[in-house]
Amino acid sequence: MMRRRMILVFLMPALTLYLCFLVFPAIQAFYLSLFETSGFGDNVKWVGLRNYSRLLTDHIFWLSVGNMLVILLAGGAAVFGFAFLFTVLLNSGIWGKKLFRAMIFMPNVIAAIAITTFWSFVFMPRYGLLTNILKSIGLEDLAKMAWTAPENIIWAMLVGLVWISTGFFTILILSGADKIPIDMVEAARLEGANNRQIFRLITLPMMWDVLLITLVLWVVQAITVFEFPYAFGGPEINQNLYTPSIYLYIMGFGQRDPIYQLGYATAIGVTMFLMMVISVTVLRLLLRWDQVEY
Repeated sequence: MMRRRMILVFLMPALTLYLCFLVFPAIQAFYLSLFETSGFGDNVKWVGLRNYSRLLTDHIFWLSVGNMLVILLAGGAAVFGFAFLFTVLLNSGIWGKKLFRAMIFMPNVIAAIAITTFWSFVFMPRYGLLTNILKSIGLEDLAKMAWTAPENIIWAMLVGLVWISTGFFTILILSGADKIPIDMVEAARLEGANNRQIFRLITLPMMWDVLLITLVLWVVQAITVFEFPYAFGGPEINQNLYTPSIYLYIMGFGQRDPIYQLGYATAIGVTMFLMMVISVTVLRLLLRWDQVEY
């Protein structure tokens, strides 16, 4: 009994902070989403679940969800493909491993506005870096392509987002690969195992917990991504760059002209929260793996 009381005493500060800054605001947000309100004054109207039914027929919201899925699936495939490639290269005994680690991670320590300014210059139609490179190697047709046109802008933005995110997830996967005992790999090679067998039977099982964490982090990042697409799109962001987070911000505050539909914006936020909970739960169920001990 005394031990339980001591555990409770030590848990109370963290539990109090968790309830105050996560659970209570989440409940309050759901309650607010049941109203039609600007967030100012006393003009508050109860609408029940009407904000959520409005989401079902809001084509702009579904456009933002589609963009989110492009980031989640296409961007995720590129990020983890490059992350695994860099992990293999850095663990192959290459000279200057720490230097290359720092270079890969460098985009994550630069402000998002600076990064988006760089990528805006890269995709500039007439004088951009990409246009000049394509012209210099004779690819005139590609050089004339409008990379920031409405039909292409989501893919142009995705290139920059992948470039930023790859370094972060490479470092996480490298940390999982570094914890694998080298003597197990050497023993497998002595037994005649090839690289594919070593990856499937040793590397993958022993870093599965790290991979699961990185996948969860990517899902959360893809659902909540805001600053890079918003900064890439400029002050009057094109709807083809909307993500749920950007649409939430615009419906809550507007751009040049205020909108202040705070109840509807909160309903978008609650929906995003449910997306994250469902996605992470499904991911953990699908990728359940017996823990490997050594």
